[in-house]
Amino acid sequence: MEFQVDVASRMPIYRQLRSQIRQAVARARLQPGDQLPSVRELSARLVVNPNTIARVYTELEREGVLNTRPGLGVFVAELHNDTTKKARRQRFGELLDEFLTEAVHLGLSGDEVLDAVAKGVTKFAWQTQ
Repeated sequence: MEFQVDVASRMPIYRQLRSQIRQAVARARLQPGDQLPSVRELSARLVVNPNTIARVYTELEREGVLNTRPGLGVFVAELHNDTTKKARRQRFGELLDEFLTEAVHLGLSGDEVLDAVAKGVTKFAWQTQ
């Protein structure tokens, strides 16, 4: 998996990388057990501060997306959803409100949003539970 950063972007580099890793996992481009590059290797490849990479890995580990195996490296974690169904739905509702608010401000119609969601849903690896 190749990661990229856009130094001209207003989005901080750590958020760009965090988003890329989360999307790669959600789209099954990175599978549970896949090893990510070391902090040193990725920072050299992207020419960014190693602390930035470490921050991304730490945040994603805290979220349960990655796990570190001492002496072995950083890996994509197995999906363990310990969050209650009610809490997940509440969080999703908050994100959905943000998404729909942005769609309104972009001038999209409800049909355009539904069409985009229907097409976008096919790009992700959904867990069945």
